[in-house]
Formats: sequence, structure tokens, C-alpha cells
Amino acid sequence: MAGLINAAPVDKPEDYRNIFVYLENRDGQLQRPALEMIGVGKRLAQKVNEKLYCVLIGSKISEMADEAASYGCDMVLGADSPDLADFRTMPYAKIVEDFVKKEKPNIFLIPATRNGRDLASRIAVSCQAGVTADCTEIDIEEDTRILSANRPTYGESMLAEILCKRHRPQMATARAGIFPVPEKVDGSKCEKRIEKVKVDKSLLKKEIIEFRKKEAIDLTAAKVVVSGGMGLGSPAGFKLVGELAEQMNGVVGASRPTADLGWITRDHQVGQTGQTVRPRLYVACGISGKIQHIMGMKNSENIISINIDPNAEIFRYSDYVIVDDVNKVLPALIDEIKKYKKEHLKKAKVASR
Repeated sequence: MAGLINAAPVDKPEDYRNIFVYLENRDGQLQRPALEMIGVGKRLAQKVNEKLYCVLIGSKISEMADEAASYGCDMVLGADSPDLADFRTMPYAKIVEDFVKKEKPNIFLIPATRNGRDLASRIAVSCQAGVTADCTEIDIEEDTRILSANRPTYGESMLAEILCKRHRPQMATARAGIFPVPEKVDGSKCEKRIEKVKVDKSLLKKEIIEFRKKEAIDLTAAKVVVSGGMGLGSPAGFKLVGELAEQMNGVVGASRPTADLGWITRDHQVGQTGQTVRPRLYVACGISGKIQHIMGMKNSENIISINIDPNAEIFRYSDYVIVDDVNKVLPALIDEIKKYKKEHLKKAKVASR
């Protein structure tokens, strides 16, 4: 009985306040998914009149902290050490865990990248909290401050809303490319608490001898994405897709079946198990429009679809459609763009004389 009387009080949900966002960075640069999370966190914080805290870990992070402030966060909590220059699961998880237990955030948002997923699961376990993974919609109930985390389910045919009513912090990872990057603001009022930390060597048991970085295709930052599907007929069709993308200063995307067949490498894949994009222009070449692909590109500002099937599902999500054989349309489009650029250049030269 004495043990029960002297036991420490259990924290209640109302004891937790403010929004936490983890800022993923690489080579001294904040990654786009981190900026997207700032935008989401800022929106939630304003809705319930709380503060947005950004958690930043790395080496020589002061410039990144200033950049984070310029996107509208209220506080940057930083841990700086040469041992943290590259993502290391154990020390990163320990530092974030300490921040969470000290500051007691109501909500903690993490990008659903490879490193983000790794980190989120460990934090959830250490803090005895749940985590909703791969969210595509995130909101908060103003009166209860309960996070509404929505994620695709049943092959992305439905959205499941997941609520965490008892445990804190409420955690979610958000799919990269789904949310917009916020506009920059005056970050002079942002408070920064950056600590020089000494990393526990027991958390650095594995020695990093060398990093071999593969130059992956980042579709999420592209303003123009030209994607190819099975309607191309063969891997050779991607030569036309690539040429059109080049003429439009864009990048090449692909549907999952083409990547599965090895017509193009997996890092070009758009969709549920690929990358989620929201470019100014998305051109779908010979893509039928399965829901798994639609979920990865439906937030594009403008969508042009080319398909020989007049009933192609992707037409329902498109701003402009071309009903014809993609292998006939693409060469014609490429020629027209080349002609336009040539005429535009000629006019520019005349105007400059």
C-alpha cells in the first residue's frame, strides 16, 4: 500500500501540449519532407493555439535551424555533435526520446521516409505511444486536441481515420510529397535551443567506414513529371517519355507494372509503393489509372493524360485528355515543343537587337 501511495502521478493527456515535428536533413540540408511537416505542424498548432517545436539533429546545424525558423516554427530544439553528422538510429532515437519526455508534446509528426519510419517506431515504443504510419491527411479536433490521422487502406480504396484518445504523444508519419511546402515568413521570433551534445559511445557500436550514396531520382521536388505506363507497349517507349520530359525540363516517372517488369528502375515509380508527387504539370502516358497510381499523383496542379482507351480511369482525374495511341502522340508533342522553342528563341533574338 505504501508503494501505491508514494507512486509518481501518471501523466494525463491534458498535461501534454504543443506540436513536435522532426526535421530530417542530409549533408547539411533540410529535406523537402521536413519542410512539408513544418507546414502541417504549423496548421495544427494555429488551430489549437499552441506552439510548433521543430526537432533538429546533426552536425553544425545552426544554418538549418535558421532555415527552419524562416518557415514558421516557434522553437527549434537542436542537438549538435560531429557524431551526429549522419543518421544513426540509436543515438538519434535516444536524443528525440529525451526531448519528448522533457517537453511532453501532444502531437509528434515525422516524415514517412526510410529514416523517419525507423525513428518513429523506436520513439513510439520508448514513449509507450502508438504511431499511425503513412498518413495522407492530418487534422486536429479543436475542442479535444485529438489528432485525426488518415491513411489509405484496402489497397488505397478507402481512408481509415485513426484516433489516439489515451496515450501521448499522438504520433504519425506522413507520406512525402502529399503536403505543400509552406511559404517563408519572418523567423526572427523563433527561439532556438541548440545544445552541443556528447554522444554515448555505447550507442555508436557500429563503425561507419564509408557511405556509398546512390543518386536516386527525387520526383517530389520536380515541377514537371512525365510518367509512362503499360500503354507504351515496351521498354523502348520510355525513350519517348524521357525525350518529352527533357524538352519540358521535367523528370521521368513510371507506373508500378512497368517498374515490376524492369522496363525502368524502381526509383522512377509513382504511387502507393513509390513516390508521391504534386508537380505543376503531370503527364500520364499510357497509364490506365489504378487507384494505387492515382494516390501518388492526384494532387498535381495540372494533369494531362494520353491513353487509347476512351474509358481510362485516369481521365476522371485529368484536366486535359488525349484519346489516341501514346506512341503516335508523343513524337508529335515532342516535335511541336521543339518548334515552339525554336520560334520563341528566334523572336527573343530579334527583340534583343
